[in-house]
Amino acid sequence: MSALRVFSGFSEGARHTVPLPTEFFRDLLAEVDDLNELKVILYTFWFLHRQGGAVRYIRAVDYQRDAAFMAGLLCEGSHPQRALSRALQRAVERGVLLRGLVRSGEDEVELFFLNTSVGRAALQAIQEGRWRFTESRDYPVEVEEELPNIYRLYEQHIAPLTPMIAERLREAEETYPPQWIEEAIRIAVENNARSWRYVEAILRRWKEEGKGERKAGADPQEALRKYSEQWRKPSGKTR
Repeated sequence: MSALRVFSGFSEGARHTVPLPTEFFRDLLAEVDDLNELKVILYTFWFLHRQGGAVRYIRAVDYQRDAAFMAGLLCEGSHPQRALSRALQRAVERGVLLRGLVRSGEDEVELFFLNTSVGRAALQAIQEGRWRFTESRDYPVEVEEELPNIYRLYEQHIAPLTPMIAERLREAEETYPPQWIEEAIRIAVENNARSWRYVEAILRRWKEEGKGERKAGADPQEALRKYSEQWRKPSGKTR
């Protein structure tokens, strides 16, 4: 038995962290009983977190290019790529990942998305033929039509869209009218408070007290004060 390699410790700072949704710990961690599948799921979160753009995906080749990751898979006498394929298949069957196949002539690319509202929209776009090939080696496929407006607004004006934030946007869509979300994002931009927490404070205020403060004749400074007070309250949520 080889000696245990001692871990040197974690780095500090937000740029060294990768957000994981609560559902991973609450619903998945106890259920995933295959170590390779767990490694694939965690690697996917890390990889997609580092990507830019609103629609993020990973391909089998992206896993394979990481020699350290592939070497860490348990192969049990088989080839590492076969172990990777089995782990990906398990993650898809479990519903953690979504798999889409994009074809163009003789070219074919297999894409994997996290099972979020954005990932489901991307898979639907593939099924409807709204994806096309690009000349990029790292991102060979892109969606031809943009995501729903609130996702685009967040990406353009607040911050890169992470899986966790995409889920919060989906939850907000189910709770508030789309026009409210769009307007709240614009208010955050106008007041240089580019944070989803600030946007949520506006939405909660409108839901609790009504949206009258945005009507003609209302005092915008008083409304801003209310939003700012709510925004500064500790909530335990991230940007």
